[in-house]
Parts: sequence; structure tokens; C-alpha cells
Amino acid sequence: MLMDISSEMIHSLLPMFMVSTLGTSVLAVGLIEGLAESTALVVKVFSGVLSDYIGKRKGLAVLGYALGAVSKPLFALSSGLGLIVSARLLDRVGKGIRGAPRDALVADITPAHVRGAAFGLRQSLDTVGAFTGPLIAVVLMFAWANDFRAVFWVATVPACMGVALLAVGLREPPRSESERRINPIQRQNIARLPTTYWWVVALGAVFTLARFSEAFLVLRAQQAGVPMALVPLVMVAMNLIYAASAYPFGALSDAMSHRMLLGAGMAVLVAADLTLASSTSWYALFGGVALWGVHMGITQGLLATMVADTAPADLRGTAYGVFNLVSGLAMLVASVLAGGMWDRFGAASTFYTGAVLGGLGLALLIGLANQNSAPSGS
Repeated sequence: MLMDISSEMIHSLLPMFMVSTLGTSVLAVGLIEGLAESTALVVKVFSGVLSDYIGKRKGLAVLGYALGAVSKPLFALSSGLGLIVSARLLDRVGKGIRGAPRDALVADITPAHVRGAAFGLRQSLDTVGAFTGPLIAVVLMFAWANDFRAVFWVATVPACMGVALLAVGLREPPRSESERRINPIQRQNIARLPTTYWWVVALGAVFTLARFSEAFLVLRAQQAGVPMALVPLVMVAMNLIYAASAYPFGALSDAMSHRMLLGAGMAVLVAADLTLASSTSWYALFGGVALWGVHMGITQGLLATMVADTAPADLRGTAYGVFNLVSGLAMLVASVLAGGMWDRFGAASTFYTGAVLGGLGLALLIGLANQNSAPSGS
């Protein structure tokens, strides 16, 4: 929660800071955001494997959080694109390093009969940070007359508090030296993943291409005439709706076809893109942002469930690693494409392109359903 508060204080303002203060192009924003988020996903593939090999998780988690904390002052000190890129990549490398070991550590220290509640609490606190950070940023931007750098300096405080809390307050349980270590990233294991799993990977990549980085929601709000100090409320609204919809749709996924629900999520994303592309008022803008949050609530947990359902139980670590890797590369492509379209053809073209890609994903999903329902031999 503390690190999320810190990160979201910066991320809710960073696209505006880059464009309005540093004079960065929107294409550069897309490239940096895509590179940063894909870096986190790629690093996450290997950090969990490493924590299994060395038999320790806390050290990697502390390292990941510490890298995130170290990156925060760099944003405040930056006077050009070079330091921004370095800080953003350092922050995301830290996120990638800590992600899998942190979740594994939660599982290690929690009794099995309350493990679901523990992960639910972790997600809840993560969401609290996701909307508290932008709210604090709004207040400070009003108080300090849109002083971006002052807000970035304040963001270092909760980040350092989070590192200290983890380093001092948590004791890692001992691991058995005889416990078998398995490297999930092996060619023979990848070959065991079934065709249905690769379809899920492909659908996840198309989803990522269609939604790109949320930095473009922030830039769209600024362009729509929302006062600079209020722009972070876009991320507050999106995360609140995401948090409120994730559990109900997760429960619904247990009672209905995953493909139907995934198709509904893709349709909501297309509607969000079309609304954001054509928005000319604050109401339309926040309507698009609300739809974006609903789409996240429908799809993010569902895709993770579909990975688990289609992969062998002993290869789920590998399955999630490959899924994250492909999604990370798709995020890089999507954000560069979105930034390029914005610079060349305008903001609306970015979201219209997302809608087209979302439509292609929906067609792919329908085609896959029809193929699987076809009579044998047809």
C-alpha cells in the first residue's frame, strides 16, 4: 500500500510533467511507458524462479522495493528525458523483482486456511494505494500551485516507509534444505503447455494491444480541459471502479462461460475506446474512464484464471511467466503505437485504433468458440 501510494502520486502526474514541463512528445511518453511496463513483466518471469533456487524471498522483495524507493527522487531531480527514462525503468525493474517473491512470501507465511483472505487483503491494500496516491497528488497540486517536483519529493516518504517496514518488521520462515528446486523455464516444459493455453496467451496479447498504457487516459483528460490539478482524479475514478467490479465479476466467472465473459470484457473495452475517442466533455471522458475500469474488473482476474485452468498444475509458474512475457512485449508495442498515432493523427486516432484492435480480439474469440463447437471432421 505504501509503495503504491508513492508510485501513483508520481504516475498520475508524470505524463503531464513530461509533455508540459519537459516538452516531451506523446510518442516518447508511449515508448517510455511501454518499455517500463513490459520491463516489469519480463523481470517478473525470472524473479520468482530465482527465489525458488536460492530458497529465500525476503531479500529479493526488499531489493525490489528499495529500487522503487531509490527511483522516486530521480523524478524530482530530472531536467530532461534521460533521467526520467532511468528512473522509470529502475522503478519497474524493482516492481518486477519484488512481484513474484512477494506473492510467494505471502503464501509462505500465511496458514493455508486463510490464504485466500491474505491475498484478498493484499489486493485491497494495493487498490487503496492506487486511488489514495492520486488523491494526495491532487491536494498537493492545489496547495503548491501545480509544482510537480515538490509532489515527487513528497512521494519518496511513503516509499521509504514501505522498505523500512518490510526490512525490519517481517521475518521469513525457514525453508527445508532438502526441498526440491525446479526450474520451470525449460524447453521440455514449454512443449507440454497445451494449445488451449497458447490461445489464452494470444488473447491476452490482443487485449494488451487494445488497451495500451493508462498514461493516455491522463493525457486525454488534460486535453479535454480538465484542470491540471484535477487530472489525477481520472486514475482515482478508474481504480475505484476497477476495485468495485473485480470481485463481483470474479464470482460471476465461476458460474458462466469464461469465453462469454471475456467477450463481454472486450466489448466493454471497445465501448471505452470509442467513448474516449469521441469525448468532448468531462462527463463523456469520465464515462469512458468508468468503462475502462469495468473492463479491467472483468478481464484481469479472468485471464489469470484461464491461464491456471489451461496449464498443467506443475507448470503454472512457467505458464504465468510466459503469459507475462508475451503481455509485456505487447504492452511495449501497444504504447509505442498509441503514442505514434496520437502525435501523427491526434488523440482520437489512438483510441479508435484501440477499438479496432479490440474488435479484432472479439472476432478472434468468436472464431475460436465456433471452431471448438464445430462437429468433428467438419
